[in-house]
Formats: sequence, structure tokens, C-alpha cells
Amino acid sequence: MKGDPKELGFSTRAIHAGQAPDPTTGSVTVPIYQTSTYVQDELGRHKGFEYARVQNPTRQALEENVASLEGGLAGHAFASGMAAISTLMTLVKAGEHVVCSQNVYGGTYRYFSQILENYNLSFSWVDSTDLDAVRDAMQENTRIVYVETPTNPMMEVTDIAGAADIAHENGALLAVDNTFLSPYFQRPLELGADVVIHSTTKFLNGHSDSLGGVLISSRPAEAEWFAFVQKSAGGILSPFDSFLVLRGLKTLAVRMERHETSGRAVAAFLDRHKKVERVLYPGLANHPGHELQKSQATGFGALITFDLGSYEMAKGFLDSLQVMSLAESLGGVETLISHPASMTHASVPPEDRERLGMTAGVVRVSVGLEDLEDLIGDLTAALAAA
Repeated sequence: MKGDPKELGFSTRAIHAGQAPDPTTGSVTVPIYQTSTYVQDELGRHKGFEYARVQNPTRQALEENVASLEGGLAGHAFASGMAAISTLMTLVKAGEHVVCSQNVYGGTYRYFSQILENYNLSFSWVDSTDLDAVRDAMQENTRIVYVETPTNPMMEVTDIAGAADIAHENGALLAVDNTFLSPYFQRPLELGADVVIHSTTKFLNGHSDSLGGVLISSRPAEAEWFAFVQKSAGGILSPFDSFLVLRGLKTLAVRMERHETSGRAVAAFLDRHKKVERVLYPGLANHPGHELQKSQATGFGALITFDLGSYEMAKGFLDSLQVMSLAESLGGVETLISHPASMTHASVPPEDRERLGMTAGVVRVSVGLEDLEDLIGDLTAALAAA
């Protein structure tokens, strides 16, 4: 890619950043370098690649691409979103502390509370939409402030710049899970965050055919450490999965536009329906984080959470859908719909789910790219059946 990448538009960088034509063949697509090792020209001299756990050209292209899209210094790709989060948490040593959004992905909660706490890491779970609560939770040994925004699945919006200021005032880092919005709509590093996390499984890949995660860092210290952990622990993204995510990123901009256009329409439909007790979507003017979301992002995304009032209503509705797919995950071209209390957040204690409002009637939908008329028709019929 010729010229200064920072001067080029988002879609141009999504298609070209890190993806120079293959020098051997001129291939416009980065090849899948399915190799475990690399021949060295002579002892002590190689072409920049030694062993596939440490470097791989396909993975390197993906890492450069996501770093460009998030405006970061470096990207590092891992075998899953949770592998990326586990690498991030190697920055925290025994005896240190993390302030964390009280509502996060269930796998994140499980990893922090059921694994890391066993190794003398401590966590304060706070309503991160309340910056005073974040500030009050900070301790002398706080290493990371970890937030999702919007949160999964309660769609709570955190002031990223405000959280960054609090973290930095106390000598901590701000890490933001940006999976729900992608860098097309929200770029936390530009707002003061130090590290961004993505499950590439979701919108970045966009086709429900690859599992992965990335960390994008803004400073050399974290970038160098993440590379060291990649080499040492080995939880890297495979060449084929790196290729699939690169393929998905080329259409990220056009997909996110369609996701949100349909997402807004679906949210408005649900908000008007008499069988729906409440709708949580930052794009609705009645959402408490609506104005904040408008100020720190360019869109609202395609994730909508709504409450049908009871497990029986939710089950009747979900069992009646014909177009939408009842499945965990999100961000695919197909509309994916789930029941957080029994699926993605089953590891969260029932009393905590109730406190957060994640009751048995709550449903989460990731609006896909199907024809909007078909999605609305499917919702209409399923709600009538429920």
C-alpha cells in the first residue's frame, strides 16, 4: 500500500493495510503460509521468519491490518478471544488488582472469578457507567481497568475517555473490549485506552467460520510483552484462521453499515411491540447511554437485548423462529439470537444475573444481513406464537 496509511480511509486500509502483493507471484491475496518452520540462508541470517509459533506471514498481515484499523502501534492475534484476554491478564501479577465492568461476557467473568482469583489476583466488579464507582474502586495495586462498552448483554455504555483518565491517574492501564462495535464504529485507543480486545470470531471475521482473538496496543511496552507471551505460551491464531479474518475485514465497513441499518429497524420494531417489556439498544433515544454513545462512536451496532418477561415467553418465542438462528456468538452475516441466562452467561451466578437485570426472559439478538422484511416477519410470527 503506497502512501501514508494514516491518511487513507477506513475501507481502503481494511482492504490493503498489511497486505502487499505476494512478492513471488503478485497474488493480490495474502497466501496461507501453512508451514511450521523456515529455511535460513546461513547460520545467523534469515528472512525475518524462524519458527511459526513466533512469526507467520499470514498472521503478521492480519496483525498489521487490525492495528491500522484501531489506530494502534501493534496487533497480536490469538487462537480465541479468551486466549487474547488471558494474554492481556499476564500483565497482572499475584497480589495486584483489576477493576472490571460488572457486566461482561460470561467467559470473561468465569476466567477472572474462577481461575485468576485462585492465583491471588483480585477483582472489583463495578458499574463502569458510573465513573465515580470506577474511581472509588481503584487501589494502590490496581493494574488494569477492564471495560466492555457496550456491555454483553445489558448494553451498558461506559465513558471511555473518562475511564482512561481515572486509570492513568492511578498508574493503571485501560483495556477495552471493542467486539460489539468493531473499529468501524468505535476506536477506544483514540479516546485514551491503552489496549483494545476483540474476539475476531465476531464482526471482524463476520462469517461464523473462524475462532480467534486480537490485542491491539498503543505503547511499545505492552506490544513487546504480548509478542513475548505469544512466543512463550503459543496460543497463536493459525495461518488459515488469519486468512479467513483478513478475508472478512475487507468487507467490514459495508457489513457494519448494513448490520446497523437493520439493527436500528429491528430495535424500533421491538420497542413498539406490546409483548416486549423493554429493549436495550444504545441507538434508541430512551437508552441511558444514547448521548454518550453518540459522542464517542460513529454508530450503535447490531446487538439488541430485549425482555419478554419470563422464561416461558422467551422459550416460546425462540422455539418459533424460522429465519433467525438460535446459537451462541454474534457478528455473523446470519442473524444469531440467544438466551444469555442459559447460554453465554450461564457461568454467572443466578443472583448476579438477577441483580444485573439478566433475567430468564432476556433475549439477545445480533442482527445479520438478511433482508429486513424477512427478519421483521420472523420476529412478528414468533412473538405471536409466544
